[in-house]
Amino acid sequence: MTIETDNLRISFGDKEVVKGVSFKVAHGASFGIVGESGSGKSTVLRAMAGLNNDWSGRIAFSGEDAPLKRPPAFFRKVQMVFQDPYGSLHPRQTIDRILSELPLVHGMNDIDARIARVLSAVALPQSARFRFPHQLSGGQRQRVAIARALIAEPQVLLLDEPTSALDVSVQAEILNLLADLRVEQNLTYVMVSHNLSVISHLCSRVGVMIDGHMVEQVTVEDLRLGNVQHPHTRELRNLSVELEEPV
Repeated sequence: MTIETDNLRISFGDKEVVKGVSFKVAHGASFGIVGESGSGKSTVLRAMAGLNNDWSGRIAFSGEDAPLKRPPAFFRKVQMVFQDPYGSLHPRQTIDRILSELPLVHGMNDIDARIARVLSAVALPQSARFRFPHQLSGGQRQRVAIARALIAEPQVLLLDEPTSALDVSVQAEILNLLADLRVEQNLTYVMVSHNLSVISHLCSRVGVMIDGHMVEQVTVEDLRLGNVQHPHTRELRNLSVELEEPV
């Protein structure tokens, strides 16, 4: 599924926080949006996910314009993984219940088989199904969050800083898992992060945001070589310890 935003604008009251952002993502590709806190990057993602209806401009998936209020079928095609793997999972529900919720809402069949498949896809033991979120590690909880997004068999994953709440050693595991899943399931990704190294690990193209503007779009290879134009892109690059090879 291709993605396109054109002149996307989002305001909270009188304050415009996203100011004419435009970008395209090819089917099966991965596009990263990097910027500091308050740059507007997560606000863009939430509008794409249908979690914020207060926007103007154009958001399109596979050439079809997304309405402000998304129909239920949209959420089978486009799913979001959030930053905090604990806060995004209901603490009093078992993993089985958490993973069952979306298939039940959409009237999907073979729920048991679907749960078994997604647990296997994210490298969690089947026994995790009957545990509560607090009984899992942070990395395991984020794997559950990814499994919940995958159970509807979507075509797009929107990733809102999916590793920032995790230990550095676990971050790499989750990024490698996401990279493998994109290839195996032919998914299209848009990921936001304040960390350019994390974005570079997973994405082949990057949009740089500051104060609601996307000031530059560049390939990760050009980032690595220092072939950038905007001073903020250069600053973010200099702050990154290393830029990973994209996967």
